[in-house]
Amino acid sequence: MDHAMADDRPAYLELFQSGELARRARAAVESLADCAGCGRQCHVDRLGQDRPKSFCRTGRHALVSSHFPHHGEESCLSGVGGSGTIFFTHCNLRCSFCQNWDVSWEGQGRQVSAEELAAMMLGLQRRGCHNVNFVTPSHVVPQILEALVIAAGHGLDLPLVYNTGGYDRVQTLRLLDGVVDIYMPDFKFWDPAVAGELAAAEDYPEVARAAVKEMHRQVGDLAVDRHGIARRGLLVRHLVMPGGAAGTPDVMRFLAEEVSRDTLVNVMPQYHPEGKALGHAEIGRAITLEEYHEAVIAARGLGLRLNPR
Repeated sequence: MDHAMADDRPAYLELFQSGELARRARAAVESLADCAGCGRQCHVDRLGQDRPKSFCRTGRHALVSSHFPHHGEESCLSGVGGSGTIFFTHCNLRCSFCQNWDVSWEGQGRQVSAEELAAMMLGLQRRGCHNVNFVTPSHVVPQILEALVIAAGHGLDLPLVYNTGGYDRVQTLRLLDGVVDIYMPDFKFWDPAVAGELAAAEDYPEVARAAVKEMHRQVGDLAVDRHGIARRGLLVRHLVMPGGAAGTPDVMRFLAEEVSRDTLVNVMPQYHPEGKALGHAEIGRAITLEEYHEAVIAARGLGLRLNPR
């Protein structure tokens, strides 16, 4: 893991000063009229409705379920002050085993204006968080950019974390080049058939591969300051699933051979059946210790760096 200077300024401040951040925000909001911003590419007008017929069911304004200093994220994000998480309602994936069913499927949360979203970012900074961590942001990139212009104008200077399910369109990620400091995507599934069955997104593996490559192109391998707090770079999460449903060896080989052997990967053991996974023949159980150890061995055998919790 590279070490960054502790006083490195977040990437977006230069774009804010030049006016480029505001330009990107305007263009992104205008694109909501025919939205193709994420892997779904619904081409729905999200400007004129509060609950449009897009997959994400999110209109002109973002919906937020909660925001708070999170002390349970990876140690390089949480530190002692916590990661300043903002949990967005809905999702562009509907994983049958989702651990946040009430938020992603049922829509728990409230609509917020750009000013309110900016105030959340600034509030997290005042509370001593190490970063602002956007959770499930793929469908609300325009709203985030719009709020960021306001927040940066009022003194926001924390690194930004893009904490995503990985179903992100490269064209949208390019709007975030020089904006996001830390990308933290999931890589959920390798097999298109599994992705189709469990997340209604058969093209997820293809979309996620392109997205992770673009993220790494923008920010490189993860760099931390002298306190071990992430400042910039890529951290990939991978949830180990029963019966090898996630395709772990293939995911790890892709990261090592097509992204970087210095990729920091969190191989996560906490899968348990929720929602529609309860009673499912293949994924209706927790993983075994042996399945988790096999996943760790696959990652280590390829030289990838594993993130300590």
